[in-house]
Amino acid sequence: MSDEARKAGMHRLVLDSEAATLRLAADLAAILKPGDIVALSGHLGSGKSFLARAILRELAEDPTLEAPSPTFTLVQSYDTPRGTVLHGDLYRVRSPDELDDIGLVEDLERLITLIEWPDRAGTRLPGGRRLDIVLDVDPQNPETGRIADLSGGVLWRQRLAIAIASRRLIDQAGWSEARRDHMQGDASSRAYERLTRPNGGTAVLMISPPRPDGPAIRLGKPYSAIAHLAESIDAFVAMDRGLRSLGYSAPKIYAQDLDTGLLMIEDLGPEGVVDDDGPIAERYEAAARLLADLHRHTLPTILPVTEGRDHILPEYDRGALAIETELILEWYAPHIAGVTLPAVTQAEFSRIWGRLFTEILEAPGTWTLRDYHSPNLIWLPGRDGHAKLGLIDFQDAVVGHPAYDLASLGQDARVDVPAALELRLLAAYGKARRSHSPDFDLAGFARAYAILGAQRNTKIAGIFARLDKRDGKPAYLKHLPRIEAYLRRNLEHPALAELKGWYQAHLPSLYAVEAEASAEPQA
Repeated sequence: MSDEARKAGMHRLVLDSEAATLRLAADLAAILKPGDIVALSGHLGSGKSFLARAILRELAEDPTLEAPSPTFTLVQSYDTPRGTVLHGDLYRVRSPDELDDIGLVEDLERLITLIEWPDRAGTRLPGGRRLDIVLDVDPQNPETGRIADLSGGVLWRQRLAIAIASRRLIDQAGWSEARRDHMQGDASSRAYERLTRPNGGTAVLMISPPRPDGPAIRLGKPYSAIAHLAESIDAFVAMDRGLRSLGYSAPKIYAQDLDTGLLMIEDLGPEGVVDDDGPIAERYEAAARLLADLHRHTLPTILPVTEGRDHILPEYDRGALAIETELILEWYAPHIAGVTLPAVTQAEFSRIWGRLFTEILEAPGTWTLRDYHSPNLIWLPGRDGHAKLGLIDFQDAVVGHPAYDLASLGQDARVDVPAALELRLLAAYGKARRSHSPDFDLAGFARAYAILGAQRNTKIAGIFARLDKRDGKPAYLKHLPRIEAYLRRNLEHPALAELKGWYQAHLPSLYAVEAEASAEPQA
């Protein structure tokens, strides 16, 4: 296939065996989303049904799934962990109008749809989310070989490139026979798969293509640039190697494709730092002591990625801190609190925060991992010392105040951290810092902790509101009461008296919840 065809989003794959076709099915299933249409074309015997059935079994996570050809029923639906999948065979359709009678083209945006003989549908199948696969017998290997031509529109161009590069990376790393299982992601745009070899060995495929610039919102820059969010996988690689060089348990990197944004990394396992009862205190304290150990080092701000390629850690500067707090004005205030704040009120908010940021920025900075909380901490009982704690999701690291990550831990966004445990974490951190620096100022650190705890929870309140309103992810709203409680906890520090007054005056619902709770009759 020509370079022009590849640039247009077309790819030709030579499948030399049924096993190769099954791997293609697994690769496609890994990237399919509701709303996608896979249109399978080719003459009788070219392998359309074999490929469709293999994709179905991958999506269903059931290699024995009965998936009879829908030649006579025309369509068959399946409930899978990835949502409803519709399998259609239009061989017997004589007119596209027949599809209206069976409702095939209804609600396609909610389904993953696999269609054989798509030409029989005429223009009924939308093209924006459609991937066309044309199958043919390989004349060089007619017994078991197939040729697959894959093409799609703009939305498929990057996804196809990622799928093909992922397969190449997995094969080159010697994991070609590994099973690929989609892993539940978080609020980010990254995707993850667990790779499992026949012998039970596992690894994780991290898919993090270069971040496209969003709309310019200030000084010609998008939000991601102002907030210093990682724009490529280079940041993860650099921080991973930096943390490992200090003896911490960041994942080993087994293979990488930096330009596409792919890493095959060590699977640190499923054991976390919480159980059914909440935070495991000893593990949280170990995490606090790890931060103290990290912060005693003089750390570089330029880290190598690969030969001749470096990553510069940005400063957690005034612009980044401020634009994060402003998320509460843009999203939480109108959509959760139900208030529209006038410009003068927003300006007062910015003025108060500006004074607090000045105080924070006067302190020496250190590596700030930025999302140092339970989803990103893994317990490794077979290791010793600080290596017992596995670290992931640090690609947005910046150079900032050392209190930020401890506040992220002590006010965990995903699980309730009791105030008593939070104090234990501060004490454990302070004791560890003083063991290396006897003059460590714990009171000053606690003041910065309250300021940055308020900043972080202000940001998260805005992010969770945005995830619900803009991104259609309401599940994050269940965490809001916890975030609001943490924010009120921070605002009790004397350093935040003026900010507390602003919240009480302009977002009174934040305190109304607390007032209602205290007014409830006691049993």
